[in-house]
Amino acid sequence: MAHFHDVDRYTTPPEISDIEAMAREAMATIPQQMRNMLNNVSVQVEDFPEDEVVEEMGLESPFDLLGLYRGVSLLEKSTGDSATLPDTVHLFRRPILDYWAESGEDLREVVAHVIIHEIGHHFGFSDEEMERIEEGRPPRG
Repeated sequence: MAHFHDVDRYTTPPEISDIEAMAREAMATIPQQMRNMLNNVSVQVEDFPEDEVVEEMGLESPFDLLGLYRGVSLLEKSTGDSATLPDTVHLFRRPILDYWAESGEDLREVVAHVIIHEIGHHFGFSDEEMERIEEGRPPRG
């Protein structure tokens, strides 16, 4: 059985490094055929989205966004695309912790849900397909 990051030990809020560890664990649960196509996608954990993102998305508060996919989806990429900045999944620690505290869900599951949802955008998956991935089933079929 895989050893997962121990979130039960916290007496203070998990740090960025803790969320990064949970994100790596979540990435390991993604079906292998998808992981093989994610070599240029990086995960970055920050406390909050940048002010420009909050403004651009019309959010009432920076706490309204748990994660964000930045890059070109596989549906839009062409074989002729030259090397560009790597696509990035941004996770926002403080909104994730806020959601975790309010929901009572397992923090690892919250992080995994956000990762899968944002990577799902990369693949152009529907919400239903992302649910299948979270349940450990193939996205299509």
